[in-house]
Amino acid sequence: MSTETLTPVDDKLIDELLTGAVDLHCHSGPSVMPRRFDHIDALEQAADAGMKAVLFKDHYYSATPITEMLNKRYAHLGVTMLSGVPLNNATGGINRYAVDHGIRLGARLVWMPTFSSANHIEHHNHGQTTNFPSTKEAMLAPTPLTPFGPDGKLLDELKFILDLIAEADIVLSGGHLHIKEIWAVFEEAKKRGVKRFLVNHPTFVVDATLEDISALAEFGAYVEHSVCMFTENSPFKMFEPDELKRLITAGTVDRTILGSDLGQQGNPTPVDGFRSVIALCLEIGYSPADIKKMISTNAMTLMGL
Repeated sequence: MSTETLTPVDDKLIDELLTGAVDLHCHSGPSVMPRRFDHIDALEQAADAGMKAVLFKDHYYSATPITEMLNKRYAHLGVTMLSGVPLNNATGGINRYAVDHGIRLGARLVWMPTFSSANHIEHHNHGQTTNFPSTKEAMLAPTPLTPFGPDGKLLDELKFILDLIAEADIVLSGGHLHIKEIWAVFEEAKKRGVKRFLVNHPTFVVDATLEDISALAEFGAYVEHSVCMFTENSPFKMFEPDELKRLITAGTVDRTILGSDLGQQGNPTPVDGFRSVIALCLEIGYSPADIKKMISTNAMTLMGL
């Protein structure tokens, strides 16, 4: 892109755009993973920046009880805390009871298996997640999870969970399933009445193509790209600005969400990550209105805020 099309970036504009932002991918602690700060720190930093909502994601437990408590005790800060249920080994895998319990507590999202997915484990074993963080101490080896049974069909337990998600009208995330698995799950979910769909970092682990991303947007899913993978001072940076533009173009501004995927030790804070990606989006030619959609209003629509 020529320099003539670049939008001047200034701190005041970044501050204005950050006001009302929503982060659907905050990795604060406590966690068995090495984290830079805890959930209260994340809340206070988001409030200082004028953000509207933060969703806590831990691969090993649902932070929903914590968010419910924080929303009550820190309501004066004006930031809504959200969380969901990760269907990994630590929560019983593809487990209807974990989902039912999470929904009753106020969970707003269910992640299909992430660390415990057979797809993630396969990538890890073949060195394709070399910069992925490890737990602070060695833990039991995961049991690989897939949405399919031995007969190649979607598990009945998964179908039951999809019905729970549909009834509660909460978000279904594809987790770290392979894109082919995600398509099978999403298509069944839509048949069962699920209306809110999210795919996280589609080109990392998930193996989605630009064509998949376009098709997901047409399907009605939101596609979230991890800020940490585009931020210069993050050890997780793996993509250049032109790749972000290709991804947004494929999924459209109206179906793109930018989430920090930050909170790990050695990484910028989520707020700093958002500042970086706002500047990046301005530099590659996106308007303030487009950026507002990708860091705020799209996420609000998805979550029903």
